[in-house]
Amino acid sequence: MGKAYSHSPEAGLHGWLPRVWLSRGLSAWALRPVAALYAVVLRLRQLAYRWQWARSTQLPVRVIVVGNVVAGGAGKTPVTQAIVEHLKQCQYKVGIVSRGHGRQSQQVLSVHPDSLAHEVGDEPLLLARSTGVPVFVGAQRAQAAGALLAQHPETEIIVCDDGLQHLALARDVEVLVMDERGIGNGWLLPAGPLREPWPRKADLLLHSGACPALAQTPSFAMHRQLANYAVNAYGDRTPLASLQGLCVHALAGIARPEAFFDMLREQGLQLATTRAWPDHADFGAWKAPAGNGTIVCTEKDAVKLWPNHPEVLAVPLLLDIPASFNDALDRLLAQSPTAKPL
Repeated sequence: MGKAYSHSPEAGLHGWLPRVWLSRGLSAWALRPVAALYAVVLRLRQLAYRWQWARSTQLPVRVIVVGNVVAGGAGKTPVTQAIVEHLKQCQYKVGIVSRGHGRQSQQVLSVHPDSLAHEVGDEPLLLARSTGVPVFVGAQRAQAAGALLAQHPETEIIVCDDGLQHLALARDVEVLVMDERGIGNGWLLPAGPLREPWPRKADLLLHSGACPALAQTPSFAMHRQLANYAVNAYGDRTPLASLQGLCVHALAGIARPEAFFDMLREQGLQLATTRAWPDHADFGAWKAPAGNGTIVCTEKDAVKLWPNHPEVLAVPLLLDIPASFNDALDRLLAQSPTAKPL
């Protein structure tokens, strides 16, 4: 096991809460009163939209929302990438909107491959570079979508990366993503990981662990694994096999950094050190460890590290999504009033 050479100071809480959420222990019970208040606020918000005190924006194009019901990453962004690639193969003109978590600006912005992560967010920047489709960010996703359509009126489908609970944006298809954690202890935040009560219906469910109990949605199993290579800022590939037996330092500023470290070890890498940062960390104070060694990170981290550390190697995450999921998505899109023939 790799030994952490110094966790970022703010990483403690981010590591503690996910452990609390795995069981209904004393710490989880202590947070139940706060979770009860959260439940009341959540219910009032849902009723506001149901009774039309608050209104959802209906866009003139179809909208697919990719999200989850638990806090922390479950693979939404890689699923968004896969869905966009499938839609492109179907000859759709696609755009992506996102809130851009962790960015400093609240403006609606167009994301370009050379954008700065602290302005547009790490995940939107990764999506802009990997998919080649228009990507817009905004605190209000409906405003981001409006700006996208104004600049790219040919767009036929907008995919929203995250935003399952963002009721201000109407959607045609909801894709729920879950990993091996499932619903954790089954309690609402902060006593548990749930952003909203479970069970929760959606149109499609993609899960990389066991199918969650009480799932009320057509479910499809996906497999996640790291690629057998890493890439630097210049696009040069390094086989992971060539790093076996060498001094490797791993870092990750994602929701579940240990999952990334474990997958590296499964590839045969012996990690000299690991360092976990909170999700969406900007790495502004990060310095490479002294001495020799190769530094590896996630693709999401790389878009923030590469401007100052182009030698850092990013290891892509690969998804194996069943064809039956794409078929089901195609059928849902074909039922839309504005559907084009597939």
